[in-house]
Amino acid sequence: MAEIVVVDRDGAEHRVEAKEGVSLMETLRELDYGTSAICGGMCSCATCHVYIDAASVGQLPAMQGDEKELLVELSGYRPTSRLSCQVPFEASLAGLRVTIAPDE
Repeated sequence: MAEIVVVDRDGAEHRVEAKEGVSLMETLRELDYGTSAICGGMCSCATCHVYIDAASVGQLPAMQGDEKELLVELSGYRPTSRLSCQVPFEASLAGLRVTIAPDE
């Protein structure tokens, strides 16, 4: 486990132990203030949309086509948007700051 900072939709910060070896979504969907992740990580619904801290975006694997196609259609899309189901979480991402995107 490695600690990350999660900013909920109300702007409150939470320090959370993230699970290594699974997607970031796996950690976030278990939080009361996290993502709903309705499709369960199939990259088909965008209910796990998050904003990654700009300083950390470069540490993540490149976005694949399906993910970008879903994200650019969202009104809340930003250059730091990611689907948390597509972000594998490893110990090297300890300290990552993630903001839960608004529901759409």
